Amino acid sequence: MVLPVLALFTVTLLWALAAAAAQIRCVDAARAGARAAARSEPVASAEAAARAAAPEGARVSVAREGELWRVTVEADAPGPRGMGVTLRAGAAALAEDAPAGGAP
Repeated sequence: MVLPVLALFTVTLLWALAAAAAQIRCVDAARAGARAAARSEPVASAEAAARAAAPEGARVSVAREGELWRVTVEADAPGPRGMGVTLRAGAAALAEDAPAGGAP
């Protein structure tokens, strides 16, 4: 009786560690995309930078909101069909062509 419970606990722990690693990759990908967009690189380049750092099959969106570039990365958690968990991370960066400190 104890061995099946221990095996289930071990599998759950390994899944949680893999999901945490994928979440960190989503955060890194969002930051990379936001940095690229803020440097006035084309949106396709910012998306490519984010996809390169993101987990396999991640969805990336890049949008400008005023003076900020916002990048969102979403991916299914590892495991069969993501086990119903969606990982999500976002990052924002000030566009380099925006005036600093509100100065004209």
